[in-house]
Amino acid sequence: MHYLARREHSRAELHSKLLPHVQEGDDLNAVLDELEKRDWLSDARAATQLVHAKRSRYGTQRITHELRQKGIAENLIDQALPQLKETELETAREVWQRKFGVVAQDAKEKAKQMRFLQSRGFSMEVIFKVLRVAEMED
Repeated sequence: MHYLARREHSRAELHSKLLPHVQEGDDLNAVLDELEKRDWLSDARAATQLVHAKRSRYGTQRITHELRQKGIAENLIDQALPQLKETELETAREVWQRKFGVVAQDAKEKAKQMRFLQSRGFSMEVIFKVLRVAEMED
C-alpha cells in the first residue's frame, strides 16, 4: 500500500518491487489481483499519470519507451500516442526555447541542439521542423 500511496504503479512494476519481500507460501499474484479488483492498481491510470508528468519535457519516443519499461500493455500505449503526437511539435518548440532560445550559428551548435532534442525523445522530423521554424523567425 505504501508504494500505491505515493503514485500509480503498473502491475509489472509493483510485482518487481514486491517480489524481494515475498516469503514462502505467499501468493503475490493473488495480492495483485485483489488490488486490481478493488481498483487500487490500474495500468491505465499509471500510463495516464506518466504521460501527464512527462509530456511537457519529453517527446513521444521517450515516453513510449518509459511506458514499455514499466510494463504497460501495448494497447494502452497505442491509446496514449495520438494525444502525444498532436502536441509533440509544440512541446519540442518549448523545450528548445527554454534550453537554447537562439538559432544555431554554425553546424556544430546545430548538431548540439539536435542531439539534445533527440535525447529528449523527439523524432528527427519534429526536430527539423523546430529548427527550421526558428531559422525562419530569426
